Amino acid sequence: MNESNQITVTSPLLPSLEDFIPYLQDIWNRKWLTNNGHYHQELEKALCEYLKVPYISLFTNGTLPLMTALQALRITGEVITTPYSFVATTHSLWWNGIKPVFVDIDPVTCNIDPDKIEAAITPKTTAIMPVHVYGYPCDTERIQEIADKYGLKVIYDAAHAFGVEVGEKSVLEFGDMSTLSFHATKVFNTIEGGALICRDAETKKRIDYLKNFGFAGETEVVAPGINGKMDEVRSAYGLLNLKQVDSAIEKRRKIANQYKKSLQEVNGISFMTDIQNVRHNYSYFPIFVDADKYGMTRDKLYEKMKENNVLGRRYFYPLISTFSTYRGLDSARPENLPIATKIAESVICLPMYAGLTGNDVEIIIEIIKN
Repeated sequence: MNESNQITVTSPLLPSLEDFIPYLQDIWNRKWLTNNGHYHQELEKALCEYLKVPYISLFTNGTLPLMTALQALRITGEVITTPYSFVATTHSLWWNGIKPVFVDIDPVTCNIDPDKIEAAITPKTTAIMPVHVYGYPCDTERIQEIADKYGLKVIYDAAHAFGVEVGEKSVLEFGDMSTLSFHATKVFNTIEGGALICRDAETKKRIDYLKNFGFAGETEVVAPGINGKMDEVRSAYGLLNLKQVDSAIEKRRKIANQYKKSLQEVNGISFMTDIQNVRHNYSYFPIFVDADKYGMTRDKLYEKMKENNVLGRRYFYPLISTFSTYRGLDSARPENLPIATKIAESVICLPMYAGLTGNDVEIIIEIIKN
């Protein structure tokens, strides 16, 4: 494989190095590198405004907000979640001594199926942790109805859903809390980073204590916190990237439309379509391969793409529920998760990033068509 002309599955959105240098110079002059510095505060304000949310706490990665949300809401016992996600979703539960309970997913959105949630609730259930998979919003109304009926908290893993809106309302406003990932592969990135969105100032204060060892002052520790702080360099980087994220999303939208237009007639290849009244961020472009109709299995197409210097990703495969840590759980049995199992065995995420050219997309489409 010739790495020089590879088309990778993703590529990071980078701010201009020329624009970044003055920020670095200012950070060097201030000599305040971390712990709620100037640029950290500026990025929190800017993100609240951009994302239309009341309170946001920045973290050094996207996993720690999940772990901290569970601590902040004092979640225990069992939490209902999806097997169709990145492992960080479920790992955050395990690290908090919480038992994940998997339920199957909706075949259209790939999100947790609300029709399956109630049957999984036990006296030990304290919360639901759904995922807005590929940035497609969950059925937040149904999930909230169930949560209210049984007195459960709802924490959304919104790692993929930066900037996504439903009827001009941020998808991050639903549930008790939502988390974001700012990993290099995401629509908006701070190299590594993440955030936790909450509803009130008192909760934000508790979150900020928890991410800074529990310190509430120079000599007072109020909780067994961790070190989850974002530094000044990545905060400044994020401020610059925020200025170009709308342009990047628009480029992604055009790429998605090019894929859709060209692949809609390919027998055995299906893909997700935009939802009315939703502002999508086009974070991923998954296709689903029906081997009988397409004439080739998903894995054979995946390998064929690699042979032609195109790196797709079988995302999410394997299911979280199949990993050794979790497969002993009753809820992890494949017969309980038929839709998630089928989708995991048929999905390939095609290359998707702002720097992808129209010619690159045509190369990918021709490989799939031929």
